[in-house]
Amino acid sequence: MLAQAVSPTIALAAMTIEPRTSSGAGARALAARLRQPVVLVGMMGVGKSSLGRRLAATLALPFADADNEIEAAAQMSVSEIFERFGEPSFRDGERRVIARLLEGAPRVIATGGGAFVQPDTRAMILERGIAVWLDTDIATLVDRVTRRDTRPLLRGGDPAEIVARLKAERESAYALAPIKVMSENGPHGDTVRRIIEGLEQWL
Repeated sequence: MLAQAVSPTIALAAMTIEPRTSSGAGARALAARLRQPVVLVGMMGVGKSSLGRRLAATLALPFADADNEIEAAAQMSVSEIFERFGEPSFRDGERRVIARLLEGAPRVIATGGGAFVQPDTRAMILERGIAVWLDTDIATLVDRVTRRDTRPLLRGGDPAEIVARLKAERESAYALAPIKVMSENGPHGDTVRRIIEGLEQWL
């Protein structure tokens, strides 16, 4: 498990948000108050990319998927980067891409499952963005991640065992995000409303 001393500001308890309706006008008003990017963190398969696109559309903000940006910069897939150069090289490129995405006007950023676990990347996100931890149960994660064979960390083992182990190892890092939202199997709109409510309370 990850253990790290953090400042009182960063160590604020994560808020578990219940659904509440947010109007389009309310979402736009919230977006106008944002001064930092909203960065979605959490396990692979939790829905960071799909929810991030929906959240960005609701807030009328740009959206960026860090893994897609890494692939565009490297001209190869995440799996190919892992295979050819190894995880340390991937994490270095990931950190540099996320640093670029954190610059400029507010936007919604979806990160890869391991990004927030890396101390340097996590510190950068916490300093320059608003981290939102999307969480769900292991069974849901396993169901989602086994639909496609594109996850390099799941190869060569039992996906259920690997997901359970990674979740246990990473949760102490994810818990450093100031906002926590459950991503369940209901409509995406419900989860987006929970994220917006969390942002409203945080701001």
